[in-house]
Amino acid sequence: MLRWLFVLALPMAAVWLAAGLGGPSWGTNAALADEPEGAEVGQNAKRPHVLFLAVDDLRPQLGCYGHWQMVTPRLDALAASGARFDRAYCMIPVCGASRASLMTGLRPTPNRFRTWDCWAERDAPEAVPLNAHFTRHGYYAISLGKVFHQNLDHVEGWSEIPWRPEGSVSYCDCYLLPESLEIERRHREAAPRGPNARHRGPAYEAADVPDHAYSDGIVVERALVAMRRLAAREEPFFLAVGFIRPHLPFLAPTRYWDLYDFDTIRLPDNYRPPEDCPPEALHNWGELRAYAGIPQRGPLTDETARRLIHGYYACVSYVDALIGKLLDELQKLGLEDDTIVVLWGDHGWQLGEHGLWCKHSCFETSMHSPLIVRAPGMPAGVEVGQLVEFIDIYPSLCELAGLPLPDHLQGASFVPWMQGVEPTPAAREAVGRYGRGETIRTQRYRYTEYLDAGGRRRARMLYDHQADPHETVNIAEHPEHRELVEQLSERLHAGREQP
Repeated sequence: MLRWLFVLALPMAAVWLAAGLGGPSWGTNAALADEPEGAEVGQNAKRPHVLFLAVDDLRPQLGCYGHWQMVTPRLDALAASGARFDRAYCMIPVCGASRASLMTGLRPTPNRFRTWDCWAERDAPEAVPLNAHFTRHGYYAISLGKVFHQNLDHVEGWSEIPWRPEGSVSYCDCYLLPESLEIERRHREAAPRGPNARHRGPAYEAADVPDHAYSDGIVVERALVAMRRLAAREEPFFLAVGFIRPHLPFLAPTRYWDLYDFDTIRLPDNYRPPEDCPPEALHNWGELRAYAGIPQRGPLTDETARRLIHGYYACVSYVDALIGKLLDELQKLGLEDDTIVVLWGDHGWQLGEHGLWCKHSCFETSMHSPLIVRAPGMPAGVEVGQLVEFIDIYPSLCELAGLPLPDHLQGASFVPWMQGVEPTPAAREAVGRYGRGETIRTQRYRYTEYLDAGGRRRARMLYDHQADPHETVNIAEHPEHRELVEQLSERLHAGREQP
C-alpha cells in the first residue's frame, strides 16, 4: 500500500522538486514511523554528512590506479585526500544485482541478486537497505540519478522520492546529434522484431555541448541545488548521486574526447581468450552488439575497438569533471571537513581484454572496481592493499557515521585499514559470482568454477596474479597445481552464500 502512495504522489513531488522546495520528508516520518531507533537532534548535528557517488561500469581506469594516460584529476585528488582501495571487488558484475547486494550488505546467491533488473526489496525483503538505515538514525537521505537500478526500489527508505532525468535509464533516448538520431531510427527499422529485440543507436557520440546537455550533467545540476538546500537543514544528510556514464553508449561532450589522442590508443595486450580458457567463461557481449554498427557475431575491426576505448576514456573524464563540481560545492559550503565521500563503480568492464567487451564474466576485469573513501578525521593518501568486498561498504559507512550495525550484514568494516592499521595475518578473500560461475579472489590467485544446473562442476579456471596479472593462461588443470586447486575450491565453497 505504501508503494502506491508513493507512486500517486510522484506528480506533486515533481512540482515541489522543480520549484526547489524539496518535497515532503517521506522516508523519515512516514515509512519508518514504527522504528523506535534514532538519534537525538544534538547527536545528529555531530554526525558527518555522506556524499555517496555511484558510477556505472567504472573499472579502475583512473590515474590514481596507475593508468596515467587517463585525465582524471578530480578523482585522483579525492584519492590523495582519503583512502584508495586497490583491491575492491563487486559481488556480481551486473548493475542491478551488484547495487542490490551493496545497498543491502548481502551476498548474491543463485536465487538472490542475479540479474541486471533485479529489485533488492523483492529478493531480500527482510534486509534494511543502507539508505533506510541512515534515515532511521536521523539522516535526511536523497537519491539523484542511478543509485538502485530500479528507481523506486526501497523507495520508503529515502526522505524524498528518488529522482532521475527522464529517459536516463533506457540508454537509448539521450543522443543529441541529428546523425546519431538518424542512425538509431534506421537501426530500429532494419533490425529484426521480437519481444527481446534491442534496436539502439550508435555506440558512441561526441557532441560540442555543455556538460549539462547529457543526463549526467543534468543530475549534477540537480545535486548542486540539493546540496545547498541540505546544508541549511538541521539534520545530517545522505546525498546519493548516481552517474550512468561510462555505461554504453559512450556519450560525452567533445572536449572530453579531445583529451585523448586517438592515434595513441592501443588494444590491450591480452586481446584474445586466455590459453586453455573454458568456453563457459566467455560470452558474445550481447550488450554491445545491440548498438548500430556493431556486428552480431565475431570480432570488431581494430578501428571500432579503438573508438570504443576512446569513448570509454572520454566518458570517464566527463564523470571526473562532474564529480569535481560536487566536491567544489562541498568546499564552498564549508562542508568538506564534515562529510564522508565514498566513490564506487558498480563493477568492472572489459575493453577488449580476453576478446571480451562489457562485463558479465568472472574475470578480474569484470569483478575489480574502484573504491575511494574520504572521511573526517581519517588520514590522507592511504593506499589499502587488503582485499575488500562491496558488502563491506555498508558496515564501514555505519562505523564512520557512528551508527549501530543491522544484524543482517554479511560484510566487515574496512575502517581500520583507512586508519593505517596493518591487516591481520589471516588474509581476506573476495567471493563473487556471475551466472553459473562462482569465483574467489585471494591475495595471489583468482579461482573460478562453472557449475551445471544440478550444481556439479563443469569447468574451472585458475590464474596466478603474481606471475600472470592479466590472466592470460588458465593453470587450473596443470598437475603441479592440483593441491592448490583443491584448497581454493574448498575455500570457495566455504565462503559463498548458499541458495
